[in-house]
Amino acid sequence: MPLFTLGLNHKSAPLTVRERVVFDAQRVVPALEQLKERDGVREAALISTCNRTEVYTVLEDSVAANSVLHWLAESHQVDPGWLRPYMYIHQDADMVRHLLRVTPGLDSLVLGEPQIGGQAKTAYQEALNAGTLGRVLDRLFQYAFSVSKQIRTETGIGSNPVSVAFAAVTLARQIFGNLDGYTGLLIGAGETIELTARHLHEQGMRRFIVANRSRERARELAEQYGGQAIDLGALPDHVAEADVIISSTGSQLPLLGKGSVERAVRRRKHKPIFMVDIAVPRDIEPEVGQLDDVYLYTVDDLQEVIADNMRSRQEAARQAEEIIDLQVERFQQWLRSLDSVPAIRRYREQGEAHRDEILARAQRRLNRGDDPAEVMEYLAHTLANRLMHQPTARLREASENGRADLLESGRFLLGIDDQQ
Repeated sequence: MPLFTLGLNHKSAPLTVRERVVFDAQRVVPALEQLKERDGVREAALISTCNRTEVYTVLEDSVAANSVLHWLAESHQVDPGWLRPYMYIHQDADMVRHLLRVTPGLDSLVLGEPQIGGQAKTAYQEALNAGTLGRVLDRLFQYAFSVSKQIRTETGIGSNPVSVAFAAVTLARQIFGNLDGYTGLLIGAGETIELTARHLHEQGMRRFIVANRSRERARELAEQYGGQAIDLGALPDHVAEADVIISSTGSQLPLLGKGSVERAVRRRKHKPIFMVDIAVPRDIEPEVGQLDDVYLYTVDDLQEVIADNMRSRQEAARQAEEIIDLQVERFQQWLRSLDSVPAIRRYREQGEAHRDEILARAQRRLNRGDDPAEVMEYLAHTLANRLMHQPTARLREASENGRADLLESGRFLLGIDDQQ
């Protein structure tokens, strides 16, 4: 029963590759259902974010891992051979360790960032909805959530807020200085954009425009900071008003093209625009970055800023790794114990069958008036003989065949102490 993670992230693949294999929210459940139909796939879960796409599976055998790769490639109409160099595979204990590192943010672009924990919980719920969780993955994800909580409680991994949103705002400050008096255009209204709005507000920005597919959600976020809500279709009409544009949506197609931004720059009389496209796939056409007076950054461009803001988390990360080392072994112990479950169940069923049979005999003796003391003696003697017969016969057979190893195992399993 091999455990496999097949995936790619910001370390193994550039943005141009990552954005080709993102699953939008509506596709996750049907995609998991299709994966479960593949030969050899027992259980499956999928984490898909701007920085990683990872498939967690329990397989019949290691051969099925290749089937998972082909499923991932086919799901996005790319060639498996093109995708393979960017992929990594973690098996068994390494897979357990990987998820235990992913969930508290130890494997994130921003060390210790909290969003991935929520994304892992969403992945768990989607797999539950798809019916692709089984005993092992259900236990593993629950275990990962528990270990993540322990790490955040016992280490400083979550202190000194550092996130992609924080990095974007830090970069804006490096370009503009104090953000008071500047206008921000936020595209999307999810957790990352909400966090970005908070950071911008804390740095002095007071004028916001929020564009989102759901006008109501945009209004809710804009009203928190006294901003204005618009529909996505109205974006080209408002680009010229914005000094800072930060975008993070789930759109599969770009929302801002080179032409609309070029017109906005002319209307602004070439006053600079700072843009950060956090989305994967990208919301802003890459060609926008070729325009004069436009500073366009993607999530990959934020790494240097992020590095400057996460050094304080390195010691906390070391402590977290020690916790994970211990917890991986504990999960592996539980996983190994599953191998004994069928044997234990069968052994107990046999014992209970002997008990029921002999108890029924004893009850019949009592019903016909036999001495209760004699009946109890019969029950105890017969049940003991019945339970000890098979182990005794096997020990004798092992001895006759010179199998000292089986004799030693038998002593261990039966709790026999030769000193007694």
